[in-house]
Amino acid sequence: MLCDALRDDAPEGYDFIIETGRKYFKVVMDARGSRSVHCFIDRKSGSVLKSASWKSPAKGERYNLLLIKDREWLFENADWASGYLYKK
Repeated sequence: MLCDALRDDAPEGYDFIIETGRKYFKVVMDARGSRSVHCFIDRKSGSVLKSASWKSPAKGERYNLLLIKDREWLFENADWASGYLYKK
């Protein structure tokens, strides 16, 4: 559902896919052939983490998909440029 929310907000030609790893789901943005990591989702805890690099997330949970309030806010406010992942 997060990928659908991101696709709805993104300009034409941008797509979001999920790659599965041992510890994290990796949300990857494919922008006209150029790929980058949008965010990571912890497979056990449901934590949404900003990416630090292609292989690792930044420290600190931004949202938790298991919490209804966080999940609803995230699906309504997620933007393709990942501005919602910065800590305030």
